Amino acid sequence: QAQLVESGGGSVQAGGSLRLSCATSGLPYSRSYLGWFRQAPGKEREGVGIRYFDHDLNIYVNSVKARFTISQDNAKNTVYLQMDRLKPEDTAMYYCAAGSYGGSWNDFWQTTLQGMPPIEQFTFWGQGTQVTVSS
Repeated sequence: QAQLVESGGGSVQAGGSLRLSCATSGLPYSRSYLGWFRQAPGKEREGVGIRYFDHDLNIYVNSVKARFTISQDNAKNTVYLQMDRLKPEDTAMYYCAAGSYGGSWNDFWQTTLQGMPPIEQFTFWGQGTQVTVSS
């Protein structure tokens, strides 16, 4: 049973930076992926980016592309979300979530929307960390 623990949230002014951490335990990196999501009050949870471990591949949604970066520290079993040039609209609770795929990579890719699997395909979730960006 994998466990995910986020940390690193906080309050910053627009234009600032934060780095979120997602410490993982019991997560088999083979055929697995870890995504970052956010949920603002009154809005649906949305994916902002995902890392596919086997393929060393990161994918970002357009709203955060070139501002957010996902990285990984294997020694610490931790995945990071570096957030730069933050905007007030980035304010949300941020979550990391992990899942895995069976079958072929090509078949799995067909189930994704521009590389992001449906939210139901994320099995393990962290507790979330709040990010607040003031103007």
